[in-house]
Amino acid sequence: MALIAIAADKGSPGVTTTAVALAAVWPRRALLAEVDPAGGDLVYRSAAAHGGALDPNTGMLSLAATARRGLAAEQLWDHAQPIAGGLDVLVGLAGSEQAAGLTGLWPILGRSFATLADSPQGAADVIADCGRIGADSPVLELLSHTSLVLLLASTEPEQLARVRDRAAALSAKLHGGHRAASQLGFPPIGVLLLTEPGGGDRIARQVNDMLIAAQTGAQVVGTIAHDPAGAEQLAGRRRGRLDKSLIIRSVRQVAGDVFHRFNLAASYNAAYSNGAPQ
Repeated sequence: MALIAIAADKGSPGVTTTAVALAAVWPRRALLAEVDPAGGDLVYRSAAAHGGALDPNTGMLSLAATARRGLAAEQLWDHAQPIAGGLDVLVGLAGSEQAAGLTGLWPILGRSFATLADSPQGAADVIADCGRIGADSPVLELLSHTSLVLLLASTEPEQLARVRDRAAALSAKLHGGHRAASQLGFPPIGVLLLTEPGGGDRIARQVNDMLIAAQTGAQVVGTIAHDPAGAEQLAGRRRGRLDKSLIIRSVRQVAGDVFHRFNLAASYNAAYSNGAPQ
């Protein structure tokens, strides 16, 4: 697929937890990039594979310095660190002050993330934790390079209204002109719903109908179990069989569905862009 961005609107927690879980169970090799302009969390919540702390200066901060001189996709690995469990991550910035230094670099980063899947050295898909995005978020400049944008939302009425409006705004920015209510543009915009165990399918159908009726250009692509205990296990703060947790079981289902559903779309878009016959 290449680059998958995960984001949320105001008041929707769980983006980092979902991004870590998705990257951990992704069907191909994955690199997790914390690109949230407000700052990353993994340096505080995750241990390095060697058991010590992650280096906050090796990741997006060091990558930004390299990107100013040009950036090849395989250079991303020079700035990645493995966390406990083996997942490779690009640790996020310390905060919005450092994010200001990335002005003008987001398209460069987006292109490098998007082409890592085709790199002859260490090919991988990039899962980008974009945090909470709004109309003025600088990370929007990265989204045009994605193969898929995933918006995370809980099922409270105000959150569903927000994700509906954010999806419509993103579709207008990324896709441009009017399209049929059920038609996805490229990159596709999918909605992930954070639901209580049981009843997720029914809620997903209702929300999907709402998104289509509102002509948002987005569709529900899966549900993630609201599982505080599993999230604590994922962060290394609680013992237990993580592979048996509700969150990992639900994310594994989403990962498989998303990968197979949108991998073909990504390939088709690449062919279309290269002038392949219809």
